[in-house]
Amino acid sequence: MSVTPDRAADGANRRQFFLAGVVALGVSVTGFVASTLRFLVPNVLYEPPGRFTIGNPADFPPGSVTFLEDRRLFVFNTAEGFYGVSSVCTHLGCNVKRGGPGFQCPCHGSQFDDSGRVARGPAPTPLAWYALSLSARGELVVDVDRTVGPDFRLRV
Repeated sequence: MSVTPDRAADGANRRQFFLAGVVALGVSVTGFVASTLRFLVPNVLYEPPGRFTIGNPADFPPGSVTFLEDRRLFVFNTAEGFYGVSSVCTHLGCNVKRGGPGFQCPCHGSQFDDSGRVARGPAPTPLAWYALSLSARGELVVDVDRTVGPDFRLRV
C-alpha cells in the first residue's frame, strides 16, 4: 500500500488539527476549573483579628472606664484589676452607652447592670466579657474570641 504525497500531507494536517483541538480543550477546562476554585476563595478577610493589643496598662488610669470605639469595647481599670466588656448590644448589635449604674442601648432601650447582665429587655443575653492578658512587651492584649465570666480580673 503506497501513500501519495498529497494524502500524507492531509493526514499530517488532520493530526495537527486534532492535537491543536485537544490542547485548546485542555486549556479551556483548566481555565474553567482554576476560575471556579478561585471564586471559592475570598479575596479579603473582612473580620478584624480576634486578638489585639490596646496599649500599656499605664494608659488606663486607676478607676477609669475607657471606650475603644473602633473595637467596640469598654476597658475598666478598677482596684481589683482590668477587665473588658463588649459594647455590642445582644439584641440587634447597637453600641451601648455607659450611663447611670450600667449600660443602656440607645436603639431599643435595653439596659444592662454594671456586670453586663440584662436588667431590662429586649436584649436576650448579657454583654460579653473578653479575656485580657499581658503581652511579652507588657501591653494589654484583648482576645475577643475568648469570653470570660464577670468575675474575671487581670491584675497587673
